[in-house]
Amino acid sequence: MLSTALSSATVRPGTLVLWPQELTFKHFVFAFRDIGVWRYLLNSSIVVAFGLVLQVTVSAFAAYALARKRFAGAAVVSLLILSTMMLPEEVIAIPLYLVLGKLPVLNISLLNSYVGMIVPVAGWAFSIFVLTEFMREIPIELEEAARIDGAGDLQIFFRVILPLSTPALGTVAIFGFIMIWDQYLLPLIVVNNENLYTLPVMLSHMRVDPTIPPNVFVVITVLAMLPSIVVYLALQRYFQHGLTAGAVKG
Repeated sequence: MLSTALSSATVRPGTLVLWPQELTFKHFVFAFRDIGVWRYLLNSSIVVAFGLVLQVTVSAFAAYALARKRFAGAAVVSLLILSTMMLPEEVIAIPLYLVLGKLPVLNISLLNSYVGMIVPVAGWAFSIFVLTEFMREIPIELEEAARIDGAGDLQIFFRVILPLSTPALGTVAIFGFIMIWDQYLLPLIVVNNENLYTLPVMLSHMRVDPTIPPNVFVVITVLAMLPSIVVYLALQRYFQHGLTAGAVKG
């Protein structure tokens, strides 16, 4: 894909270019100057930045309550959260559109806004599940020692539980970033203003646009893939530790 993006020759479907005969950045210039791909990159960056912070925050608090607190109905709450992983996005698309179109409490519309694309990704069952299972493995003695020293729930959460949950937070951040960055259906049903399109939505429109050269489409695809690769490489050690923590005892 990178070779195609940097190739001066127009690449036809079905052909493979391992190394371009002549390097050029004209397709990148065309993508930024003539198509304005920077705008869609900015929209995706705004959604993923605020959405990821909100998602990790909500998941961490929810996981702490489920892992460290005992309350009536905790098993039912966990089951309800996990059951949302069984529902395809297409099943809740219409109800989600109706809810965002007019919030039952505030009676306002979140359509055609960044908020409408950010709020629905706040609670993700996978993130809550991973953090819950990780926090359950933290020795209860550490929490009891903090309580003896006079620490409250919030102090224990921020000073004991969260620092020890860094590997799991890194794992959740990677998966959450990829999930939000690659989100297609949610921005598609929330936004109909082209100025607010995220990169995946714009890619779907460009794919059927005959005026977009194939090399330029590949350039935009490379730009869409690059952030996920960078985030994974940056958080790789947390990802590996988060997946293997607790596998070896003793």
